Amino acid sequence: GLRGSPAGEEAGCGNPGLAWLHVVCDCEANVSSNSVAQKIYVELNNTVPCVRLLNATHQIGCQSSISGDTGVIHVLESEADLEWPLSKGPNPPYMVLLESSLFTKSIMMKMKNASSRVAGVVVVPKTSPPEFSPHTTCPNENTGVYTETYDHNLAHCNTTVWNPRGNGLSYEEFDFPVFSLKEDNETEVIKQCYFDHNRVVNGSGLQYPLCAMQLFSHMYAVTDTATCMRRGSIDFSTSPVMVCNPLGDYNVCAFIRPYNSTAFGHKENESVVVAAARLDSRAFFLQDSTGAEGSVSGFVTLLAAAQALREATQEAPPTRNILFAFFHGEVFDYIGSSRMVYDMKNNKFVIDLDNVHSILEIGQVAVRSGTNLFLHSDPVSRRNNTIHDEVTNLVKNLQSSTAGLNFSFVETGFSQPLPPSSFQRFLRARAIPGIFLADHQTAFNNRYYESFYDDAAHLNLTYPSNLSPEEQLEFVTDTAKSLTEVATAVARALFKQAGGNNSQVNNINADPKTVTQMLYGFLVRSNNSWFQALMAPELKDVLQPNPPQYYVGVAKLPHQANALTYLVQYLLANLTGTATNLTQSQCKKPDELPNESTYMYSYFWVQGMVPPNSTQRESFCVRTAVRLAKAVSPAFDLGDYVSKEYSTWTESQWTFIKARIFLVASRDLEMLTLGVGVAVLFTSLLVTYFVSTKADVLFSAVREPNNGAY
Repeated sequence: GLRGSPAGEEAGCGNPGLAWLHVVCDCEANVSSNSVAQKIYVELNNTVPCVRLLNATHQIGCQSSISGDTGVIHVLESEADLEWPLSKGPNPPYMVLLESSLFTKSIMMKMKNASSRVAGVVVVPKTSPPEFSPHTTCPNENTGVYTETYDHNLAHCNTTVWNPRGNGLSYEEFDFPVFSLKEDNETEVIKQCYFDHNRVVNGSGLQYPLCAMQLFSHMYAVTDTATCMRRGSIDFSTSPVMVCNPLGDYNVCAFIRPYNSTAFGHKENESVVVAAARLDSRAFFLQDSTGAEGSVSGFVTLLAAAQALREATQEAPPTRNILFAFFHGEVFDYIGSSRMVYDMKNNKFVIDLDNVHSILEIGQVAVRSGTNLFLHSDPVSRRNNTIHDEVTNLVKNLQSSTAGLNFSFVETGFSQPLPPSSFQRFLRARAIPGIFLADHQTAFNNRYYESFYDDAAHLNLTYPSNLSPEEQLEFVTDTAKSLTEVATAVARALFKQAGGNNSQVNNINADPKTVTQMLYGFLVRSNNSWFQALMAPELKDVLQPNPPQYYVGVAKLPHQANALTYLVQYLLANLTGTATNLTQSQCKKPDELPNESTYMYSYFWVQGMVPPNSTQRESFCVRTAVRLAKAVSPAFDLGDYVSKEYSTWTESQWTFIKARIFLVASRDLEMLTLGVGVAVLFTSLLVTYFVSTKADVLFSAVREPNNGAY
């Protein structure tokens, strides 16, 4: 696919014009040797682009021209310094390099409005500002439950603005490329090139050659989702090329008592408590999203709660079932939860909405402003006495579960709506009792909502400097201790809500070691010994020396998920499943064995730990109720690309992403070189013409004299 082309792999020679002499040289280098190009360009290999996304109504994001955009580098040192690239500078267009403190809505919009003088922007993430959220002030406001018809007073965040710091930058469109630099060494190379060649001293003119940068990030999709999907469906050849793809992946699900995975629809006499959290997050640069508070704090808490419930639910099964649901794509108009609700309504899931007893969703829970966490509920559905009574019971179960812990659950006022949450998509379908758990009473505590600053440092995930990576993995941080307590309370409350025996409740405790290992793996380094042991051998490549990607990405081929989904799937399997004695071959074909069934369970062959004094892993087979469920918006199954009910977000295809710097000669020298080239060309043509017209004279054969004597 076009999108999958590796960075730096070119479809052809990108020529931005004769004004850039070295690009012409690059075209010649393709004929002769790459060594010339290597001497001209310095490739920047550790960059992350802003890409184009589309929905039913418009497009957002960034792109370059088809041949890349080139500009003279200008390092922005203050907002006042914008005057040079936007008006004073004599060599437009400019490629503006700025540190993260200057990456603001104000500065970006000024450059957007003067885009004829701005070739592109490169952001260097440094220290975190006091606050920064490029998301909107009212996330997912048009696809939640609070519409004009549901309750006009609560629509559009009229009552509570959840993300007051949101500046909406991620939802702007820029017609120039915007990249993020991830490598300090590359940043220093660019700055040195700028200081050596481009920096203005006392307003004096610049001396050639100048340091320039070229960015490639051309996007194929334009206008909106309906347009790009229609263009992709036009069959010009036997293999039509898609210009955009739907966002989506898979939800991760597990029941404490599994159902037959092929028997869809309503289950008689079955009542299910849904425990939910979202997986994904986003940032302006999509691959930069880490979502430490935004998503990781919630799903790590739910994973720890699932582990804490494993033993209690096996020893004394509660009367109701519990479904652990981890929704993907929630940032983009609730892709995962809306898909599950759609499948439940249409008998495409193993239970339906009538089987759902109540919902407990875990939101942002790691940034407390005190000792309280807050219980949010829907004031509209609570006008029904039955719903109100069940919500009240769930609140009691939660509040009583904090006994002996260092925090309390406090209910918010009835007049306030739910924060942005997957629970809203269930309420959009029908009234269901439920609670959304969060660390904020009104507006988010998260100062970096959906930005690249919402990372490990934001959660104070710090380690003593003398610890090795493996020692950091085992080090129980204060954040881990805090989330462990939340997970303990959640697990106890779920057990009570499912009708579990109260005598078992105090035996339910989350494990701080598990929580700290998960935080390390999800926010610091996924390639660690614990994650390695829990993964299948064929999936070991999803582990990296950094956190996984939290951007949902585009929908994959069948049975292919992104790294985050696999990590959560295998963690949930190991934390809630059972280690068996099955061999590797039996693990792959368990249906051939008595008492094993792939209809009821999934079977994962995992690598296992390396014992002390050994080099061989002790691999084993895990039997688990964990399943993946499709998390792609129903709009794409229905062909409704202008849907107002479901998410319509797509991501544009591109050929390749590339960034490089080089020295550019003056216009006079370029014109001189061009003139000399043209003169040589015409001289060659004249010489060729002269030679061809006089060829019979110049190349006539010399006659041999006749020999008269024999």
